[in-house]
Amino acid sequence: MLASVIVASPAAAQTELSMWYHGSQNELERGIILEIVDDFNASQPDWKVILKSIPEGSYNDAVVQAAWTGNLPDIIDVDAPVVANWAWLGYLQPLAIDASLVDPFLPSTVGRWNGEIYSVGLWEAALAILTRKSTLAKYDIRLPSLAEPWTATEFEAALVKIKASGEFDYPLDLGVSGEGEWFPYALSPFLQSYGGDLVDRSTYMTAQGVLNGEAALRFGAWWQSLFTRALVPAVGLPQKDRTEGLIDGTYAMAWNGNWTVLDFIEAHGEDVVYLPAPDFGKGSVIGAGSWQFGVSATSEHVTGASAFVEFAIQDRYLSTIADTLGLIPPTPAAAKASKNYGPDGRLSGFVDLSRQQAMLRPVSPSYVVIAKVFERALVEIAGGADVQEMLNEAVNDINRDILRNAGYKPE
Repeated sequence: MLASVIVASPAAAQTELSMWYHGSQNELERGIILEIVDDFNASQPDWKVILKSIPEGSYNDAVVQAAWTGNLPDIIDVDAPVVANWAWLGYLQPLAIDASLVDPFLPSTVGRWNGEIYSVGLWEAALAILTRKSTLAKYDIRLPSLAEPWTATEFEAALVKIKASGEFDYPLDLGVSGEGEWFPYALSPFLQSYGGDLVDRSTYMTAQGVLNGEAALRFGAWWQSLFTRALVPAVGLPQKDRTEGLIDGTYAMAWNGNWTVLDFIEAHGEDVVYLPAPDFGKGSVIGAGSWQFGVSATSEHVTGASAFVEFAIQDRYLSTIADTLGLIPPTPAAAKASKNYGPDGRLSGFVDLSRQQAMLRPVSPSYVVIAKVFERALVEIAGGADVQEMLNEAVNDINRDILRNAGYKPE
């Protein structure tokens, strides 16, 4: 009689999940994302994420092309301000996660539209005025705080005083040598602090009165004056590395992000300060919303793709990103565990800046048009164009787009 033979059945193969990520040119960031992917793949038997990295400059175009051809990946890296547009266009579907998981997150790191959660970010970014305490002391300029930021009058006096000294090429660097998302992200907060906005957020149906009203006109006049008085480098003017220019004294101050501060601190140590945005009358405002992970609308594996997002937003990864890249951890627990953003961390104040001053760019599918229209208006005004004329033109362009798309109502 033959002995019975037990043959083990082969283990079921993991179902592959395709994932696109925008940071192929940032080796440190890409390394952390790869670590998360590898950890997720090893943590369970059902899913295997296959990562494809794409350069940031061509990333959005690649997603749009893939959507047109029906070749979207399962997991999409998406910049926060375009979440609503991609959801409206049918590129994204709501995440299949427990909403309570994102309760501790900074609001700006959760992509929401039409009452649904579409994406979650592993970090946040925030802007501040970067300078040195010794510079402020030398010119008898008050050191502002989050509770008492500079008023418009104080900020104006500081710029004029530093300009008159002749010690710096420019008293302030606004980073306008390039183009693109920097304009609405970094510069529309000044408009909002004046009391204007990019669009009427009560309806998202018009920009009339908010982008060309009295407050916006005051902002536009101030914006133009920065360039006519050479208080900031001209728009489109080739610049050296911005952090290098701040370190070597080309600029007395820079309007820049938390991701640049560690290099500044390495050069000037305890002399470095980062200051809240000035208050132009309606409160201090900074931009909000960075890259986040979502699930494509065409994915047949929403459970697995959402499971990856849920895995990636663990505090241990958020802290690692904060300490490696200098980016803001989106949860209190991750911030506390971070050496940069913990209680004794040199960058801990950015968490408070983000919580108290951050304003999302308009959460509307129309934003992708609004952003380009606003950028064009600022460039023209900086070059000497009539403020009223350019803002009226911007309003007309935005309203025309909203009307053409029937108000971007959800289907």
